[in-house]
Amino acid sequence: MTMDELAAIIDHTFLKAFGVPGDIERLCEEAVHYGFAMVAINPAEVETCVKLLAGTRVGIGAAIGFPLGQNTVETKAFETRDAIDKGATEIDVVINVRALQSGRPDVVRREIANVVSACKPRGVVTKVILETCYLTSGEKVAVCRMASEEGADFVKTSTGFGPAGATVEDVRLMRAAVGPSTKVKAAGGVRDLETALAMVEAGASRIGTSNGVAIVRRLAQLVSGAAEQL
Repeated sequence: MTMDELAAIIDHTFLKAFGVPGDIERLCEEAVHYGFAMVAINPAEVETCVKLLAGTRVGIGAAIGFPLGQNTVETKAFETRDAIDKGATEIDVVINVRALQSGRPDVVRREIANVVSACKPRGVVTKVILETCYLTSGEKVAVCRMASEEGADFVKTSTGFGPAGATVEDVRLMRAAVGPSTKVKAAGGVRDLETALAMVEAGASRIGTSNGVAIVRRLAQLVSGAAEQL
């Protein structure tokens, strides 16, 4: 995998609750410079990123129901529509884990269906965040199948705010659980090149990380070093 190929599947992330305007400006500048797939930001930053990324190919991803997923079905639907109206081109929505664990998978299915129905007609990519660290293998498979059946574009491992993030085992499980039209995004704890490549090898088509710059620079160093030895 080349540096450009790796950069093209990285969602460059800034989801902290604190910071200054320069943080978002730098995020967008780096995304353009390295050719990242998109910037992953909270909905309040969508309009700012639309302005900063005008005329570029970098997508704008809004995190919905973030990070706990404990909003109502209706709130997540509104938040999704609002983010799209403001310019989001991708939506990453956190499922209601407690509803799933309380024997109410219908709530999760309605969440997913609402988000997909808002996104699909407008060409917006949908990603369903499981927060795998809280789920059993059976629950992970069940949500993946729901997401695939409802037409989501991706299932995603984690928010990065839980006690654990993506694992190779979860990526493999999720890849096997979804159909061919649904992809897997690995996020949470992907901090170095080795981990990123392991996730890709396991079946991830996107990598969510706030360490994208360091990851692609490390690959560039390795490639440069190998070339010098020839």
